[in-house]
Amino acid sequence: MINRYFIEKIRENFPFELTGDQTNALEKIGRFLFSGDGQELFLLKGYAGTGKSSLIGGLVRTMNHFGQRAVLLAPTGRAAKVFSGYAAQQAFTIHKKIYRQQKFGEGTPQFSLSDNLHTHTLFIVDEASMINNESLDYSIFGTGRLLDDLIQYVYSSEGCRLMFIGDNAQLPPVKQESSPALDPKVLRSYSLHVQEATLTEIVRQSGESGILTNATALRDALRYQLTGDYPKLQVSDFPDVRRITGLELIDELSDAYRRDGMEETIVISRSNKRVNAYNNGIRNRVLYREEELSSGDILMITKNNYFWTKEFEQMERLDFLANGEFVEVTRVRGEEEMYGFRFINALLYHRDYDIEFEAKLNLDALHTEVPGLTREQGDRLFTQVMDDYQHLTRKAARYREVKVNPYFNALQTKYGYAITCHKAQGGEWKNVFLDLGYVQKAHMGDNFYRWLYTSITRSTEKLYLVNLPDEFVATPK
Repeated sequence: MINRYFIEKIRENFPFELTGDQTNALEKIGRFLFSGDGQELFLLKGYAGTGKSSLIGGLVRTMNHFGQRAVLLAPTGRAAKVFSGYAAQQAFTIHKKIYRQQKFGEGTPQFSLSDNLHTHTLFIVDEASMINNESLDYSIFGTGRLLDDLIQYVYSSEGCRLMFIGDNAQLPPVKQESSPALDPKVLRSYSLHVQEATLTEIVRQSGESGILTNATALRDALRYQLTGDYPKLQVSDFPDVRRITGLELIDELSDAYRRDGMEETIVISRSNKRVNAYNNGIRNRVLYREEELSSGDILMITKNNYFWTKEFEQMERLDFLANGEFVEVTRVRGEEEMYGFRFINALLYHRDYDIEFEAKLNLDALHTEVPGLTREQGDRLFTQVMDDYQHLTRKAARYREVKVNPYFNALQTKYGYAITCHKAQGGEWKNVFLDLGYVQKAHMGDNFYRWLYTSITRSTEKLYLVNLPDEFVATPK
């Protein structure tokens, strides 16, 4: 009886008429919520435009109405911000919720799994396709396997369960063939009883949206294994999709910045090299910035940083600055050279957490064709800083000093006007400028189609296809 009342309440909190898929998913979610099975997990999968966000927004509002506890999580800060927006409740990044920093000892801070102090709480995780279980950060975060740690954290406390929300057509985590958190077989290997629902019906009429029409065609090609040829994109029949030349890019970007702001506009490209070229071009020819770093510049952090968070002590769960988060330069305080590298001191604003903080930035990291310093540069910086402490006889003491040296810990960032698709995943922007570059037919396949699908679906209003090769253009009807 209460299950039926709960479902009816979600319907009331839902802004549109439910589709058949959504009704079916809602019935299953209702049974899951009231089953009393402490080892259950719910998996909600759905493609772009099928109404996952609206459904979960209605669920969270209804749970709040009934006094039922829900914690919202996402893999990145940007994804957490998007989740907060549509669920009307604060969302956290997974790392900042489930790990805690241990006491400072020698070397890099260690993060151990926190105790789950919640009871009888549903943990809802959005963008679950991004959850990795093959981490490089073995010695930093828990076991180094995020999915393992998340499941261990949630199910260690009475009455706590997980709901994963994700899109199978998106890119899997880096260096993985598929998304483990969206695979029922993987989830059942944790001795969990997996309930699942899949949304496939498009909520908005695809006739109104070129973004959705193209995303749906790519998703269908993936579903029916038709990814061997160039995808044919519809570019002429919709107001929200435009094919533009490189010459038009400057004016269109300028218009988007004026109309919606830099924080709602992004360029996505396929390689770090092309992203660097775009970032430099945008700064010079759109923003007319001559200095290497200026007030108002948007930067993306490219390496987790645990050093510059003293300003954040009053904020719960902000022990580190995460790879992929965006900051804005509010003031540049002066440049210096040290250890054969160039540094700048700056006041930065973190939009996701609404906080200003001071940090030292490594300027050389801005221009490499890898996410931060090259391995050779990193080794050279470590050696140079280590040499500064030769007066300390014990190597462990020298190492400890290196780890608290502000130059060694300088933030590694890139300009944040253009990014790769992996960095964009989990985020949404009103305006997305997508550059595919030159792609040979030999590169077609599931991976490329997922890349294109993920890139296209980052846009909520306008998609600009920059220098799109003719091979990708559908013949007008």
